[in-house]
Amino acid sequence: MSSEVSRRKVLAAGAAPAGAAALTAGSEGTAGAATAPAGSGAERSKARPTLVLVHGGCADSSCWNATIRELRAKGYTTVCGSNPLRGIPTDAPYIASLLDSVSGPVVLVAHSMGGTIITNAAAGKANVKALVYIAAFVPEVGETQGELITRFPGSEVGPVSVPVPYTKADGTTGTDLYLSKDGQAAFAADMSAADFRVLQATQRPFDADSFVFPTTAAAWKTIPAWGLVAGQDKAIPPTCERWMYSRANARKVVEVPDSSDVVMLSHPRVVADLVRDAAKAVC
Repeated sequence: MSSEVSRRKVLAAGAAPAGAAALTAGSEGTAGAATAPAGSGAERSKARPTLVLVHGGCADSSCWNATIRELRAKGYTTVCGSNPLRGIPTDAPYIASLLDSVSGPVVLVAHSMGGTIITNAAAGKANVKALVYIAAFVPEVGETQGELITRFPGSEVGPVSVPVPYTKADGTTGTDLYLSKDGQAAFAADMSAADFRVLQATQRPFDADSFVFPTTAAAWKTIPAWGLVAGQDKAIPPTCERWMYSRANARKVVEVPDSSDVVMLSHPRVVADLVRDAAKAVC
């Protein structure tokens, strides 16, 4: 493995708690650019990329709020893409169009199922200089999320996913998957029960077909990647995350040993530091 792997024990002082503020959408967590005060002198010395963040299933753009606050404090411009969560054929072109709207270099960041989308959406995008995977899927061409999530044991989200039929635009019936009220241990064990209830009540479901669409491009083959392993992830098994990052030749892999899948909520400073590492390395 060519990546630099580091394990960090995250101290309470270094990880902002995942409170209601981190779950409440505001100007920091909605689509659109947000410019912050200038950061350190070293970071001001050269032009910095726009940071585009893409959420995964059972979430929305507000899941990045706490991380964005950390990045804004260092002067980074951020855009949160609203992932449709309908599967690769819909989600990847949508995020690709967002990338086309951004002037200058981009560091593209994704959580969980968002990793599959950026892997497809960033292919051929010359302005995307780095991919940062946060407890995320990193598929190869032809692979599906369904294959990856079962490749290694440990995922517990299936039993706590509630299927809800819905009618598609063409009149056919689809199935949305919602995280149940009993899903905290599988998805967000390191959040407070009160904060999980907010997350569960405001979640955006994902189409069950998201697990069966094959990946059509692997942007990590031409764009350098960074990765974060959530050591207590029971959505995507940590062993799977390590394996995918290794296969993608990630330049750096950081592990948060005590984090659940929603590491951007429970350990936003660690996530922001990794994103900044990628930004400084490529721009």
